[in-house]
Amino acid sequence: MKPRPSYQPPRVASIPAALIPGLAAISGLTVISGLAVIPGLASTPSRSITHNLVVTSSQAAPPVPARLLVAAGKGAPVARSPVARPALASPPQFLPVEARWCLPGGRCIGLEVPRGERQFSFGLQLRPALPTLRGMWFDFGSPTLARFWMHRTPEPLDMLFIRDQRVVAIEAKTKPCMHLPCRAYGPDELVESVVELAAGQAEALGLKVGSEAAIELKAPD
Repeated sequence: MKPRPSYQPPRVASIPAALIPGLAAISGLTVISGLAVIPGLASTPSRSITHNLVVTSSQAAPPVPARLLVAAGKGAPVARSPVARPALASPPQFLPVEARWCLPGGRCIGLEVPRGERQFSFGLQLRPALPTLRGMWFDFGSPTLARFWMHRTPEPLDMLFIRDQRVVAIEAKTKPCMHLPCRAYGPDELVESVVELAAGQAEALGLKVGSEAAIELKAPD
């Protein structure tokens, strides 16, 4: 059975990376090393998550002009509100391997599992190259329109988008992007989770669109 972590991502929406600096300048958004925190953004029917771009909600924030309404390509209200700024010199995160993706032939990929808003948004930023049979699994808990980018991620990655325990799309050998603007990656369909591996690992392991992806949580050691 496909596991469902207790973490439920907040209501979010994606914004093209190239728009972030301009939005920050004219709307008072807080941009933290590429992480734009935008309180007051209403959700759309198809939620959208952008890796390293997390949008949170706030009931007390006043609206801003309609020209700033950008969310998932359709528009949604954006509002200003003070937010906390974490330390800019945060080290990369190394999370425990809590899940595995076992492949035909007996090999298993050990997967780090981010939990909570900060771990989701930080992902593999500033991390050295992942070893063979190691990755990170972003489980959204329900079908979601996902957009990932490579801002502050120094090593190329393979991104595998998963729905109904099958790989539905692969973004192979995505390029590092240490400075904005950065390209966003992801299919135009809903997915339930995303696995990030070192660049070239999808091909080396025989993974392709249609491959089974029966990811399971590991039993505690």
